[in-house]
Amino acid sequence: MENSFVPDTGLARPIPLHLDRFQQEGMIMTEKVLLAWSGGKDSAMALYEIRKNQRYEILALITTVTEEYDRISMHGVRRILLERQAESLGLPLQEIFISKNESSEEYGSKMREVLAKFYQAGVSSVVFGDTLLEDVREYREDNLSKIGMKGLFPLWKRDTSNLVKTSINLGFKAVVTCVDSKVLDKRFVGRLIDKRFLAELPPTVDPCGENGEYHSFVFDGPIFNERILYILGEVVLRDSFYFCDLIPVDRSVS
Repeated sequence: MENSFVPDTGLARPIPLHLDRFQQEGMIMTEKVLLAWSGGKDSAMALYEIRKNQRYEILALITTVTEEYDRISMHGVRRILLERQAESLGLPLQEIFISKNESSEEYGSKMREVLAKFYQAGVSSVVFGDTLLEDVREYREDNLSKIGMKGLFPLWKRDTSNLVKTSINLGFKAVVTCVDSKVLDKRFVGRLIDKRFLAELPPTVDPCGENGEYHSFVFDGPIFNERILYILGEVVLRDSFYFCDLIPVDRSVS
């Protein structure tokens, strides 16, 4: 495990730090952070980048789950696959359950309640995988500032075409779980994100799907201890989005 802090039903427990001892021994003081984890390629790249920096200690992944569907919000991935990701990453998982019709005010209130408990445990920042959208970053930073926290954006302003190609070259494996039918047709959902997939994207679509054109699930890569196994399931159209179900496969029967 990356740290010794495991959240208990959302309640954070502070870990005492003996500053004098750290200073005397010349050890690097680390900043405790959370990582906003969607299960997709951008949050995986953000985790990859932040782990390269010894200044940060990742206490937990934090993910919103739509309660009625028992799936990662927007990405449509079953919660059991999310939990297998966290296990393979060796990190605690803090799930925040929201309803499918929850307002932005209700969502913000639930998020601040959970983050405030981590703040009391010494967590100062939340890491996000955003790259381009200024309004999204401002929204996150505004909400965090209300509880004395700040956002970290290790992928910010990275060229999204280069970023997704770097992800592929590093060995990350991701499958598309959701596409916006207004900009991508059904044939793109359920596909691996590889060079062929990128080559077939319309020129109006951001290569990383930064504008919500598509969402993904990362099942393997350099940050994982073992691959997450699944098979493709049914494709459904819901609220103008195509979702491809990923059915978990137990390693014992693979």
